[in-house]
Amino acid sequence: MSAESAARSGIQWSIEADGHRAVLVEVGGTLRSYSVDGAEILDGFGTDEISPGSAGQILAPWPNRIRDGQYEFEGQAYQLALTEPAKRTAIHGLVNWARWRLAEQTPASVTLEFELPAQVGYPWSLLLRARWSVSADGLRCDQEVVNTSAANAPWGYSVHPYFRLPGVSVDDTVLHVPAKSRIQADARLLPIGATKIAGTEFDFSEPRRIGDLVLDTTFGDIDFDADGITTLTLADPAADRRILVWADEKFKYWQVFSADTLHGERFRRSIAIEPMTCPPDAYRTGRDLTVLSPGETWATSWGVRVTL
Repeated sequence: MSAESAARSGIQWSIEADGHRAVLVEVGGTLRSYSVDGAEILDGFGTDEISPGSAGQILAPWPNRIRDGQYEFEGQAYQLALTEPAKRTAIHGLVNWARWRLAEQTPASVTLEFELPAQVGYPWSLLLRARWSVSADGLRCDQEVVNTSAANAPWGYSVHPYFRLPGVSVDDTVLHVPAKSRIQADARLLPIGATKIAGTEFDFSEPRRIGDLVLDTTFGDIDFDADGITTLTLADPAADRRILVWADEKFKYWQVFSADTLHGERFRRSIAIEPMTCPPDAYRTGRDLTVLSPGETWATSWGVRVTL
């Protein structure tokens, strides 16, 4: 376990156990690195880099995009800053560039927290706590949020890690998504409908190669096991090597992004796997949007298991 200063991503906290090592950073409470027995399986970034393509960030109090940054909640209209000007959307929430603080630490875990103040466009205050831990079982994140304001608050949550199996291209990666539908999107990547995926090019209900398919896709109607866990898998077709991203019952959607809009060496180099509690534009549609009552604590868990 260590902590040190860095110019751009802030303080670095490394945690390690049973051959698993992760690095969390102050800016965004972001997951910057995750390796297993020395093999890096997260496509992260350097200590002095700005997180590219939202790599490893926590996306809250909403994931993905809100059309025109406008929404109504309990009869009141709100306008958020357009943080993706080219598409005129408010993207990925309000906590991913804030400085999180250390709450607790052990050699194998670190808990970071951030107090989101009420502000124009989102006039509710929240306390977020993320506990990251590593063990022989892999990487785990336990996320809590408390509504510290005096009124109901809209809430959605996701994370944005990019994964890659060492030596395996995106095209050759075998993907399994336990889903039955996908959200159709317009040119601004905002939802315009939903469709069943059985028999289509987006059907990964049985594991198969991604090939040259371009993915920036929200999958819904996902399957859970008897314990209420949903698991997405990336696999190496030539060996028994797998990355399994799991999430609990709070997560109703998987977003899969093949990084085709990233530039330079990051173009289609890895795959972003984002478990989401609600779909894009949920503040406007209300679909699977969580409403936090004053003083309410909401909690969820997700994680990664690796076989190399």
